Amino acid sequence: MTAKEGLTYGDAGVSIDAADEAKERIRKLVESTFTAGARGAFGGFGGMFRVPESATAPLLVASADGVGTKIKVAIEADRHDTIGHDLVNHCTNDILVQGASPLFFLDYVAFGKLEPRVVEGVVAGVAAGCRENGCALIGGETAEMPGVYTPPDYDLAGFIVGLVEEQRVLGSERVRVGDVLVGLESSGLHTNGYSLARRIVSERMKIGARDRFPGTERSVADVLLAVHRSYLAALRPVLDHIHAMAHITGGGLPGNLNRALPGTMDALVDTGTWTVPSVFQELERAGGVERSEMFRAFNMGVGMVVITDESSADRVIAAAAAAGVPAWLMGHITDGAGRVVLT
Repeated sequence: MTAKEGLTYGDAGVSIDAADEAKERIRKLVESTFTAGARGAFGGFGGMFRVPESATAPLLVASADGVGTKIKVAIEADRHDTIGHDLVNHCTNDILVQGASPLFFLDYVAFGKLEPRVVEGVVAGVAAGCRENGCALIGGETAEMPGVYTPPDYDLAGFIVGLVEEQRVLGSERVRVGDVLVGLESSGLHTNGYSLARRIVSERMKIGARDRFPGTERSVADVLLAVHRSYLAALRPVLDHIHAMAHITGGGLPGNLNRALPGTMDALVDTGTWTVPSVFQELERAGGVERSEMFRAFNMGVGMVVITDESSADRVIAAAAAAGVPAWLMGHITDGAGRVVLT
């Protein structure tokens, strides 16, 4: 009777060598994001960051998110260098609505089979987003989990921490009747609605990632992987003139703008003030989706809504334009019950 051969971690589906290669591939990417507050070196067990000494009454604002099933488009297109950028920009916008600017970021990528090339692409996108938004990538985790994820699938999540002075926190308590709504243009679907969009593309349009998207000269991958826009550069110069904001993600305008309203006021949105981008029009047509459902599932061309007093609206629009982001007046605040009314 022969003895059974001893098993290794590799036999169980986890490659330590691949993990080591991935770490070396991303070292320079991570280090390229380090800002003045970053402390410690790449590869530590915990990331460290010094709170700016100029802060007088600092509040830390934290958020965590993923990129949803947009990641499936990246996998199908074998294009992995944009979704990390999406992730950072999404998280940056989430804390921006409270007036916070990002300090540092952490990421988590989990694979069924770890591919160093894919890890490098994902982290390249994360690093690009961190550099764009001035935050340091001070830590993260790359996990190989056979039996949980089926190759080539993987998942991605991010964690951001920012800072705002306590007296400058934005929110619904600042909103007043008579305030106006300023819409800022999205760069596409951003990171929501992809389960519906992918079903329409595959089952109704019957096209793949490399095919031309209807109504454009661009591929499906180019259209659906357009990077989620960050609004930090557009709005940081005018934060003192803003009362509240809503980042338009899952739930669309009705499910996000209401989060910036007090319970005694409504937001009246004039949907005739902008032209819904063609990508949404094509999805609506091909999928036979009701317009009301489109506004719940997608951002419909509006990535951020700013609530401000009427006298400051032009200043907000000009700041956005200076950062290359189209913005426009799209409605106002009235007495009500915390509802978003689309007209």
